[in-house]
Amino acid sequence: MQDKQLSTEELIAQDVGARLPFGLMGWLITTLALAWSLFQLWIASPLPFMLGFGVLNDTETRAIHLTFALLLAYLVFPAFRSSPRDRVPLGDIALGLIAAGAASYLFVMYQALALRPGSLTTEDLITACIGIPLLLEAARRALGPALAVIALLFLAYSLAGPWMPGLLAHRGVSFTALANHQWITTEGVFGIALGVSTSFVFLFVLFGALLERAGAGHYFIQLAFSLLGHLRGGPAKAAVVASGLTGLISGSSIANVVTTGTFTIPMMKKVGFSAEKAGAVEVASSVNGQIMPPVMGAAAFLMVEYVGIPYVEIIKHAFLPATISYIALLYIVHLEALKLGMQPIGGHQPKPWLRRLTGFAFGAALISGLSMAVYYGLGWLKPALGDYALPGIALLLAITYLGLLKIAASNEPLAAEDPDKPLLELPNTRAVLLSGLHFLLPVVVLVWCLMVERLSPGLSAFWGTVMLVIILLTQRPLLNWLRSDGQHDYGSVQDGLIDLREGLVAGARNMIGIGIATATAGIIVGAVSQTGVGLVLADLVEMLSMGNLLLMLLLTALLSLVLGMGLPTTANYIVVSSLLAPVVVTLGQQNGLIVPLIAVHLFVFYFGIMADVTPPVGLASFAAAAVSKGDPIKTGITAFYYSLRTAALPFLFIFNTDLLLIDVDFAHGVLIFIVATVAMLIFAAATQGHFLVKSRWYESVLLLLVAFTLFRPGFWMDMVHDPYRDTAPAQLAQTLGEVEAESTLRLRVQGEDAVGKLRQSTVLIGVPAGEDGEARLASLGLALYEQDGKTLIDSVTFGSPAAVAGMEFDQEILSVKAPTERWRKELMWLPGFLLFALIVGLQRRRAVRA
Repeated sequence: MQDKQLSTEELIAQDVGARLPFGLMGWLITTLALAWSLFQLWIASPLPFMLGFGVLNDTETRAIHLTFALLLAYLVFPAFRSSPRDRVPLGDIALGLIAAGAASYLFVMYQALALRPGSLTTEDLITACIGIPLLLEAARRALGPALAVIALLFLAYSLAGPWMPGLLAHRGVSFTALANHQWITTEGVFGIALGVSTSFVFLFVLFGALLERAGAGHYFIQLAFSLLGHLRGGPAKAAVVASGLTGLISGSSIANVVTTGTFTIPMMKKVGFSAEKAGAVEVASSVNGQIMPPVMGAAAFLMVEYVGIPYVEIIKHAFLPATISYIALLYIVHLEALKLGMQPIGGHQPKPWLRRLTGFAFGAALISGLSMAVYYGLGWLKPALGDYALPGIALLLAITYLGLLKIAASNEPLAAEDPDKPLLELPNTRAVLLSGLHFLLPVVVLVWCLMVERLSPGLSAFWGTVMLVIILLTQRPLLNWLRSDGQHDYGSVQDGLIDLREGLVAGARNMIGIGIATATAGIIVGAVSQTGVGLVLADLVEMLSMGNLLLMLLLTALLSLVLGMGLPTTANYIVVSSLLAPVVVTLGQQNGLIVPLIAVHLFVFYFGIMADVTPPVGLASFAAAAVSKGDPIKTGITAFYYSLRTAALPFLFIFNTDLLLIDVDFAHGVLIFIVATVAMLIFAAATQGHFLVKSRWYESVLLLLVAFTLFRPGFWMDMVHDPYRDTAPAQLAQTLGEVEAESTLRLRVQGEDAVGKLRQSTVLIGVPAGEDGEARLASLGLALYEQDGKTLIDSVTFGSPAAVAGMEFDQEILSVKAPTERWRKELMWLPGFLLFALIVGLQRRRAVRA
């Protein structure tokens, strides 16, 4: 096991390239990384369009993006463990240049390729035959062998179709067609995944790297520690919040662990947590950073393209599960502190609950008031300023920035992190908060552009990065100028330039692995589209799950976890979502459950992230163990135990989409948030075996039952009262006339799929307004006829609600279910809370006796 105990420096090096040569080659790598970051900022900015040159289309930018990624991958990632780390062998330089040449072929030859689509020349074929193997080798070096091997298997499957056994057989793909599809078109390597990496992901990774370099990471850690350090198990709670805040700007679990963990893990050990538990808390909170909006893991940006909804909508759907998951982790840490009998640091007595709630309410009201003032103030200012709105808002931002810097200069600068310092007193919350408020400005700009201005994620990240560059260059001299006593030297403009350069280089190095992963995963996506393996997989999975949706979801979760052991989160998401997401939706329809596509994609995303925790190959657990000096396997097992709440959430939101705030109004959303949070805390108490006192086994079971009831009240209500009544398909028009407009009918239909196989599925039809049933049927775009006692679809109007719902010509309507008047499903919360009150009574009685 000792050979796996790497230092944090080695783990970081593995993540961003383990080779750090000196001299000319070191300068060249830095220059290339710097050039890559500047190129990405250029194409994201409005400048090419304003100046009229350097305007590139998507295919050209993807080619240049992959060129940089491949060249840097060969320069910074050694071929083998025994390869030199202090210099770059000539062979690696040659391979890097050849790979870069193959990737840039689409940029150089773009005009010629555009004039002869599908017509492959010898040069095209040779380029593809060189490019694909070199991409796979770069993936092996940067990410390990798993992704390269899987991509190779899909390439072999494409070619060997006619010789595959029964179910897996297809007509096969010629070698030239494969080369063309995978390298020359935008269906394979240069597909959607690489496009998202180019357009969105790079800028958010760069934003995080620059924010960290500016000092925001240190600020977030100190702020969390000053806020929560005085509570039982305070450093562990601070680790959860600090990792959540760092997760706002970082999309990598390992980077999150080594950034916050180097400070928080030693602190946790000092107050009584074992090395394994301290590491596990850090892992569980850091991994959750990838599901925390607004800057989620790179895979979240892929959802924009794959699901076809704006990034703002993805943030909305992901917000509730991520928030309640973090709250539950804080509670788990609290339970651990209770079990270990920990006391607050320095004998600090916590404030009474009433004062805490009053303070929280005042803080929330102040933030809400400021947010409304900014929102409505800018809403009034923009029309008033007209063409001068941009300079006017820039001036307002500059004044705000100077004001926040003046506040920071009036307080002592934050002390450097020292994990070895005795833990006797905590930093003052007010002083810490005021010392770095200006770090929040770029995040505010980013969120404003995303949520209010509704700019693209790439352009939003660009404006956030512009604000960050200004802060990096000006904060040091301005703080020196605004500090009246002259006691502290914050540095000069030159120091700011060094920070900017190092931040740009760090952002590019962090992106090498993601760029290579998205390009290699494109091979798998390309093979799926070229061979039609998706349909084959649908049959295979349906056979394995025996048509049971829950079993199907378990298989999907298992596949995500297994693949995640060797694949980075992004590649894992691309592979599993492209293979299984459509299958889950289809199987749900066949089972009578309409599963929204976003719910399935978030399901896959969550389990891809869980793989960073899961032993025996949870990379984040190894990173935490390197810091804590604990056993990595035990750390992984404990972290997985803490992360059970994250594993339970995807199953819950598949069956209860209210948790994703789908078709939920504001008041109902607030109620769901409160009840879901309580349910998750109860679930956490059940899995930890400790609530008010140590739980007996039957109490844990009852707590799980209560949590399930609060999460999915409809399960029990459907047993008490069927939400639908059956009506005859022949009477569909009559039924449409009887039910209220804007209600929903469930239709069971049967028809042939793409390969001529008869399949049944469930369709939800919204009832339109209309004078009578016939008028409503016409509004839906449906024309029906009767034949041999069957109700068949005669025609479906193009673009009509029926066509959008997936109804097609010649399908048979098997059954129609109309909604009935029944009690609200939320009434089932009452018996759940009564059962919970009984458990509280039992445990309080034991607590009093003790």
